[in-house]
Amino acid sequence: MSARRAAAVRRAEAAAGPRPRRGRPDETRRRLVMAAAREIEEHGYFATDSNRIARAAGYAPGTFYKHFADKRAAFLAVYDDWVTAEWAQVAEIVARGQPRVETAAALADVVIAHHRSWPRFRASLRALVALDDEVRRAQRAWRRRQLVLMRRLGASDRDGAALLLLIAERLGDAIADGELAALGLREGTARDELIARIAAQLA
Repeated sequence: MSARRAAAVRRAEAAAGPRPRRGRPDETRRRLVMAAAREIEEHGYFATDSNRIARAAGYAPGTFYKHFADKRAAFLAVYDDWVTAEWAQVAEIVARGQPRVETAAALADVVIAHHRSWPRFRASLRALVALDDEVRRAQRAWRRRQLVLMRRLGASDRDGAALLLLIAERLGDAIADGELAALGLREGTARDELIARIAAQLA
């Protein structure tokens, strides 16, 4: 796990406070989701299991199934949190009302940083979208919600917003995964392109 991701996990666990002795299903579920995020990021989706997630959260394995039908359901809860966290940052940046290019640069940096923080989770997501119908449906549903959010935040047209969504995700992955070097591209070049495309949608 990266130092940045490890620090984020520690902050989330500290915010959740000590594990309750009993009851509080919402807190139990929250801890299971945090543990699933940590285990998937450390080991990948296919190399972890529900027992490991439950133990990492501090619970007996049976507790997992009181909150999730299976490991995939826990992964989808992590995915929901992952996308929600990114879009909360996006909304906060847009709400600052800075000049368009400054806003676009801040948004590009959020996308890149968010992707850098979750390399194994993102790899697991890409694999599951290709292999698992339920995960693919969840991802497509989030795509539709993201388009609505983009329009609310000022994206100028639906087609442009859809293209930007795909480009931002793909460039974010390529930058975070070090893929650009294999193509002879500098990170700054890709970042500048992403900023330009975001700025065009904010125009």
